Amino acid sequence: MSKKLYSEFQMKELKKNSNITSVSERSISYSPKFKINAVKEYKNGKIPSQIFIEHGFDIEMIGKDQPKRCLRRWRETFERYGEEGFLSERRGKGSTGRPSSSSLSPEEQLKKAEARIKFLEAENDFPKKARSSRKAGVEEETILRQSEKFYLIDRTIQKHRLKKAISYLCELAGVSRSGYYDWLNASPKRAKREEQDEADIVLIKEIFKKKDKKAGALQIKMFMENDHSTVMNPKKIRRLMAKYNLITKIRRANPYRKMAKATKEHCTCPNLLNREFNQNEPGKVLLTDITYLYYGKGQKAYLSCVKDSTTKEIVAYHLSSSLEMDIVYSTLKKLKLAVGKTFHSEAILHSDQGFHYTHPQFQHRVKTLGLTQSMSRKGNCWDNAPMESFFGHFKDWAEYKTCKNIREVRKEVYRVIEEYNHRRYQWGINKMTPVQYRSHLLAA
Repeated sequence: MSKKLYSEFQMKELKKNSNITSVSERSISYSPKFKINAVKEYKNGKIPSQIFIEHGFDIEMIGKDQPKRCLRRWRETFERYGEEGFLSERRGKGSTGRPSSSSLSPEEQLKKAEARIKFLEAENDFPKKARSSRKAGVEEETILRQSEKFYLIDRTIQKHRLKKAISYLCELAGVSRSGYYDWLNASPKRAKREEQDEADIVLIKEIFKKKDKKAGALQIKMFMENDHSTVMNPKKIRRLMAKYNLITKIRRANPYRKMAKATKEHCTCPNLLNREFNQNEPGKVLLTDITYLYYGKGQKAYLSCVKDSTTKEIVAYHLSSSLEMDIVYSTLKKLKLAVGKTFHSEAILHSDQGFHYTHPQFQHRVKTLGLTQSMSRKGNCWDNAPMESFFGHFKDWAEYKTCKNIREVRKEVYRVIEEYNHRRYQWGINKMTPVQYRSHLLAA
């Protein structure tokens, strides 16, 4: 059984070779005819890799060591049984020296099944966070490292006192028997290394804690050398920090900044508003912006709002789990539905110079709605102060941090905005609610 894991594509390619009878993720079964020819060609002076290449195999695909391993096993079979050793059993099991399952007694088959079950149980109980990951096509697959497999084999044998199960469990785990014994023999070295790690981590933890968890591997290395006269390889420091779960507090990338790589097509608009927020006409000046809301276990949602600067009413809003352009497109659609047939003849949509609002497609949609776009000066939050003020108050009122999922956040956002528009009286608009004040101005 090969240690190499074959992908779906590789298995399909290998099956095209007539010298192969079957392929699985872990193994290749070769035809008896090819095995006999390979042994004969080897005796005539050809090397294993040359034999495989001449019979249409891609050495990089099957593994560089595969030809040598196969020929060694096949030669032993040929010397003991001749050609009949490859033809007498299906898939040429004589070449492996493994007995057919049909030749096992019922008691032996039961012990084999029990060993398999115990190993799979141990594998299932093994902590997932201790496993390594590899890319398998699009999805990410979690697999066990070779050393972890050896550990599970040993634990299964010791715990359940299994006898004569090493070969079978190694085959089941996809590792070699010799590799397992090498791993066992290296136990004293591993114990010594573990003891050394326990001693080395003490100073690393001390520095890490002293620096309020804000020191990385290179910083810790410099503190060790300058303050404690201790030299340690930064790779070892990183390994120990990962092993003992010392995670450095670092500045997280601003989600807005990730989106802010504007192209030449992006362009800003002049500040037409100039902080003249109160126009005494509902719908004449609309302010928009996006804020983030943390909920659950560090999850993040984004709230896009449009506010009437005169009435202070939240005219439209959209909550999303993504900062993609759809968040502002959906907000515009809801704004259109909220306003109805037509906007104010001199309506202005004012925002900051964020990526979304300088995007040519967004500006085109704003223009299609009949709105004139205006933007704050770069880095000047005061030019959109009422919108910023609302978000500040919103985060004081809303209990979104206790929400477990986006659906609960959406309900909380709806509750707070409904209360703000219809039931929260404001001194600056004649002690009315935003909706009442809009009706008051329209009636006047």
